[in-house]
Amino acid sequence: MRCTWLFVLILLMLVVAPSLASAHTNNSEGFSLIEVKNTSIDYQLQLDAVELSHAVGFQVDEQASAVPEKLKSIISENKVPIEEYLNTHILMYADSMPVNGTVTTIGITKINEKLFANLSISYAIKKAPENLIVKYNIIFESDPSHANMAKVIMNGKQQEFIFTYEVRELNIGEMSAFTKIKQFFVLGLKHIFTGYDHILFVISLLIGAMTVRHILSLVTAFTIAHSLTLALATLDIVQLPGKLVESAIALSIVYVALKNIFTPESKHAPWIAFAFGLIHGFGFAGILSELHLGKSHLAAALVSFNLGIEAGQLLIVTLVFPILLYLSKNLVRINKWVTPSISTAVLLFGFVWFIERAF
Repeated sequence: MRCTWLFVLILLMLVVAPSLASAHTNNSEGFSLIEVKNTSIDYQLQLDAVELSHAVGFQVDEQASAVPEKLKSIISENKVPIEEYLNTHILMYADSMPVNGTVTTIGITKINEKLFANLSISYAIKKAPENLIVKYNIIFESDPSHANMAKVIMNGKQQEFIFTYEVRELNIGEMSAFTKIKQFFVLGLKHIFTGYDHILFVISLLIGAMTVRHILSLVTAFTIAHSLTLALATLDIVQLPGKLVESAIALSIVYVALKNIFTPESKHAPWIAFAFGLIHGFGFAGILSELHLGKSHLAAALVSFNLGIEAGQLLIVTLVFPILLYLSKNLVRINKWVTPSISTAVLLFGFVWFIERAF
């Protein structure tokens, strides 16, 4: 019976793992730079090229999606429908008057090992507005988790904003410091809850840690480490290739899962959590690094984003640890096969992620 359940679980993971791995590595994000000038509003928009093609309604085959030159050619051929899509899904109001944009240039940019369409959009205006409203509705229909990190330069001042499914409108002049902090806190929460590799790593650490003191030592070590590298990467002090970071994160899951399977009686040492936490911190920093936050807003954004990650991580530990503790103390027989089964599933996910990211 035990072997049957283990076989069924592994078979299920074989079916689910590829789609789940893909869901993480293709996490939907975009970047905006909006600069208000005297006679124009210049908008630099970066979106995942394949996601853009799906949203607008033209096809990009798998081979072309990996070749920048072919991808640029296909997107350029669809400039007209792209422009129509942008003008109906990005509504711009200068002093309450609607303005339409024109796509002036199209390029391809590699961000975190993915190819993004780099679109330059120009909105003609008669004079620099005192008030600017941007309503952003791109990709949310197909992916509600999509987020676009925007930087706006107006009247010599720079502001950062995050467009999400819940918050789609930017009104310059109405954005308080509290709103900015809340946005980056929520972004941190979303990042940890959609980062399935980070979640599985934390769960793997919890397996075998049967005391609150041990849990606190592991979580504290992991938190200190990833907070350190998150800050270093966001401040552009230390940078590592995205492919290397993502592959190393997958390997950290494989290592911890193997340790749980073959040496279940050996508890994870805090230094292991710290060492791998350094790698995971670079993974957390991806979004903030690409946003290039202004110095005046960097500290608040970094702290609130990290607090969002910690809040999500604490919630995961609070939900999972009591279950594992109950199994170990009250259902000894079941726990003998539950722990290796869960660890085998986690190992499979980690291995699939490593293959996808490294090769």
